[in-house]
Amino acid sequence: MFNETTDKLFSQMPSIGGMKEHLDQRTRGDKYIWGLVLILSLISILVVYSATGSLAYKMYRGNTSVYLFKQVVFTLVGLVVIFGLHRINYTVFSRIATILFMLSIPLLIYTLFFGAKINEGSRWIKLPIINLTIQTSDLAKLALFMYLSKMLSKKQEIIKDFKKGFLPIIIPVLIICALIMPANLSNALLTGATSLLLMFIGRVSIKHILLTILVAMIPVAIIISVAMATHSNKSIEGRPLVAEKMKSYGRFGTWVNRVQDFMYAKDNEVPYQVQQAKIAIANGGLFVGLGPGNSRQRNFLPQAYNDFIYAVIIEEYGLLGGAFIIFIYLVFLFRCIRIFRRCPYAFGAFLALGLSFTLIIQAVANMAVNVNIVPVTGVTLPLVSMGGSSFIFTCCSIGLILSVARNVEQMEGRAPLETEIELPEENIDTEKNAIETKA
Repeated sequence: MFNETTDKLFSQMPSIGGMKEHLDQRTRGDKYIWGLVLILSLISILVVYSATGSLAYKMYRGNTSVYLFKQVVFTLVGLVVIFGLHRINYTVFSRIATILFMLSIPLLIYTLFFGAKINEGSRWIKLPIINLTIQTSDLAKLALFMYLSKMLSKKQEIIKDFKKGFLPIIIPVLIICALIMPANLSNALLTGATSLLLMFIGRVSIKHILLTILVAMIPVAIIISVAMATHSNKSIEGRPLVAEKMKSYGRFGTWVNRVQDFMYAKDNEVPYQVQQAKIAIANGGLFVGLGPGNSRQRNFLPQAYNDFIYAVIIEEYGLLGGAFIIFIYLVFLFRCIRIFRRCPYAFGAFLALGLSFTLIIQAVANMAVNVNIVPVTGVTLPLVSMGGSSFIFTCCSIGLILSVARNVEQMEGRAPLETEIELPEENIDTEKNAIETKA
């Protein structure tokens, strides 16, 4: 009787092959990107648990798994977000792009004046009821690239014209970057650089792009000039005297201090987090590293689970492990470029490429800070740093990319056509000429 019952039970359970087939039917899009997302999510859980173990032990009276549980929850929520968005026809986002963009502007203004202030900058707002803080710049960037992709697809016939083609595209970029800049200069610069790169691929005039770069370099040149002009060798406790006084100028003083630290600081004067990151990288060595969970500098490195998580990865897995992370992001970029080339509609092509560019550029910026190639910035490592609003919006971007890939598969006949491709009526004519405009 027992054997008959168990045999009946196991016979009703789906086989591994059947589960795989069902999963393949439900998840479409680029399989390589799905695989890369899962690999980075697993790496994130392992490294975040390692980087936060000591902190959790102190904060929660010996419970070292608090942050691990939070990261697992964020990862699961992020995967659900990716799955849900990739099932939506990406042309729907063309219709709501303008609404999201217009909504992001007052949110950024509200954050600038009434947001939570951390390190002299207002970047977050707290949502009522759920008591969750979100970084509104992440929503603004997502909305901007959706809107920018829509405008580039619509204005291909007049894209070279300054008034009719260029100004309607560059003004939204300037607005978003200007609102992000007071609280997060590095984020604004990265957003602007990604937008210009997307505009270059969208056939915007080179002279117009160069003009924009010259204008954008003015505040950067001012910061560097002030840093050079105010630098002094007379120091107080290892820091330049003028650099100490610059702290009273808020975020501008912070920017100047970071440039001075990067340009002039000697080995014993570099910022504390840079020193600890260098030690962590040196501990890692070339191949093996200290091993998973054996990081030493996690106890001394500020933001080891966030901005400086790449240094912890190198410490535990060696330079080879750090190179593997770079390889994953490069493969991700390659697959997104492939989606761009295969997509016959301009909006989807620009959307996939723009969102992939912003993730890759953010990853490069984070890793460059960790190895002290550029001044310190507050940029996280996409899909690896500890979960938060940035993690969720990264998953939103990946979901949109996979939505484009899924519809490309359907149009090529590689996947069952579950829903018809619906294009906004206003975009049909310009979208059908996308193959020529992407050249």
